[in-house]
Amino acid sequence: MESQLTKIFGEYVFSDEVMKDRLPKSTYKNLKAMQEQGKQISLVDADVIAEAMKDWAIENGATHFTHWFQPLIVSLTAEKHDSFISHPDESGKMITEFTGKQLLMGEPDASSFPSGGSRDTCAARGYTIWDCTSPVFLRKSSIGTILCIPTVFLSYTGESLDRKTPLLRSIEAVSKQAMRIVRYLDPNTTATKVEASVGPEQEYFLVDKHKYMARKDLIYTGRTLFGAAPAKGQELEDQYFGVIKENVGAFMRELNDELWKLGITATTQHNEVAPSQHEVAPVYTSANIAVDNNLLVMEVMRRIANKHDLACLLHEKPFAGVNGSGKHDNWSLTTDTGINLLNPGKNPAENKLFLLTLACLVKGVDTHADLLRQSASDVGNDHRLGANEAPPAIISMFLGDQLDDIVKQIVETGHVDHVLQCGTLDAGISTIPVMDKDNTDRNRTSPFAFTGNKFEFRMVGSNDSISSPNTTLNAIAAESFKEAADALEAGADLDELIASYLRDHQRIIFNGNGYSEDWVKEAERRGLPNLKSMVAATDSLLTEKATKLFGELGIMNETELKLRAEILYETYAKVINIEAQTMIKMAQREILPAVIAYATNLAASVNEIAKASTLADVTTEKAILEEVSSLLTTAKNALNKLIKVHAEGLTIEDSKEQATFYHDVVMPKMAELRTPVDALELVVDKEAWPIPTYGDLLF
Repeated sequence: MESQLTKIFGEYVFSDEVMKDRLPKSTYKNLKAMQEQGKQISLVDADVIAEAMKDWAIENGATHFTHWFQPLIVSLTAEKHDSFISHPDESGKMITEFTGKQLLMGEPDASSFPSGGSRDTCAARGYTIWDCTSPVFLRKSSIGTILCIPTVFLSYTGESLDRKTPLLRSIEAVSKQAMRIVRYLDPNTTATKVEASVGPEQEYFLVDKHKYMARKDLIYTGRTLFGAAPAKGQELEDQYFGVIKENVGAFMRELNDELWKLGITATTQHNEVAPSQHEVAPVYTSANIAVDNNLLVMEVMRRIANKHDLACLLHEKPFAGVNGSGKHDNWSLTTDTGINLLNPGKNPAENKLFLLTLACLVKGVDTHADLLRQSASDVGNDHRLGANEAPPAIISMFLGDQLDDIVKQIVETGHVDHVLQCGTLDAGISTIPVMDKDNTDRNRTSPFAFTGNKFEFRMVGSNDSISSPNTTLNAIAAESFKEAADALEAGADLDELIASYLRDHQRIIFNGNGYSEDWVKEAERRGLPNLKSMVAATDSLLTEKATKLFGELGIMNETELKLRAEILYETYAKVINIEAQTMIKMAQREILPAVIAYATNLAASVNEIAKASTLADVTTEKAILEEVSSLLTTAKNALNKLIKVHAEGLTIEDSKEQATFYHDVVMPKMAELRTPVDALELVVDKEAWPIPTYGDLLF
């Protein structure tokens, strides 16, 4: 009997099985050649594919199609819906139509999407072009059923205005250069490509929707701009892997069903460290599909949460003082014949492909640590990185005891004399089996940690797209592979090349506690960059080194890098501007009036008690009133300062200068206002406090 999971999995996907069933053999063959070999497809075949897609979509209730793309906006996708309606025939009966040209290319207005000043607003034309390597799917929601076609997004002059285009270019670049290494070490290999495989772990918060709607900061910014710590937080560590609450369980069950229907292999679900925090993770897949799937996961989570009277928070730090949310990007490289380049095997000392791959990555990460840090930059992630809950802003690589020892031997002697054995786990109970240990522990404080047969890039923020991190990882790996292949093909000695890469770049390897202050000092001594903010990290896109890396590999040209830097500066300033305005309005319209009303009532009570009896002791009441009045004055003064600097920030025209001003001047003034307001929350009567507290939201 077919299981429910097997029955529903992929039912919303125009899958290979569906294509094979609905397309003529010749068209199917030509489509596979396009997907796997990059061969161009004819308009005749495109018409046949489009007709089959339309028929399948309409049979499943679809009325519209859309080119689904990823503009340079934080974590969002974009779409414009067009119906399948063409025109009525002579009898007045409606005709549906979806042509090959409509499948292959669309033309959304590009003038309103961020372009980093690379083009004038009057230059409106932009193109979405079908990415046949990512599955077409149906999305069912209150608007109806929509046929979604994954696409790239290009300007009229050919620059990428999206996240997908550089990712696809980087996937081809790393495959091309990695295959040179594979063929050098095994001239008889049957492999034809190396695929970047990715598995993103997605963390998120769920809170009561009605309480969420009572907080303007959550609605407008995704995080709480005010809020005192609740009596209980995460200090008992009783949330992590705890029993899942019934309402959350109902959400997770529906989420799984929807993701499985979309062909997304969601497997892991559990409570995370913070109260009301959870995680979902899929099985590994190709980087391009992993990116698309993760964007869908975030979209579906928000939609399903709303149906369960919950709000899904994807901000990296929605609650101050509580663990934030990341998106751990597990990345590896595998040939189409199943060989994982990052699998050490039983004897890593003899596995030359693994050792060369590892050495190339050590070299690449050290050379481009600034770019890797930048790839995980977004506004919300600044609150999370380095907060002893996530990796520091300093890039380093964790290898584990076994590999670290191998690297030291290679660096010191040029060869490996011994390999540390991992040993076994013995619980000392006869009924519990003795198990082999993995060849490395897990270092949760490392930004880039080796975890058995892959690297886990732990810096990525929960709200961000994983496209940029994987584009950068692919690029730095491709550059190192290219340089290694050039050297080996020119006659370099393999063992000496591996040793030289590890010797010259071993400073990036660190197996200790990344949270410690000692590491910050040690990293500075080693000369490793410590880019503490998104604003500081963005400049790395504009260096000659970045232009050479992305340009020579054909991933992004100088114009595309500049427009991305410009957009990042603009985004930072806009986000902090929204946060500052929200703080100002919440303080002016909600919090301070409520405190004034409370203080007025308290003062009236003091007077009434004093009038009622000359013997009444109102010392306590007066002390509370004085404390409230003092904090109120401090808050009002801080509010005035924030209003002033916020207005100054709006007058700055240069995007980098404005972003820097918001980071260096506006953000500290926001913190200055928050301090007395959070203190007031703890002394003002809860009934008088105008917004739900952390305790209300988290428990």
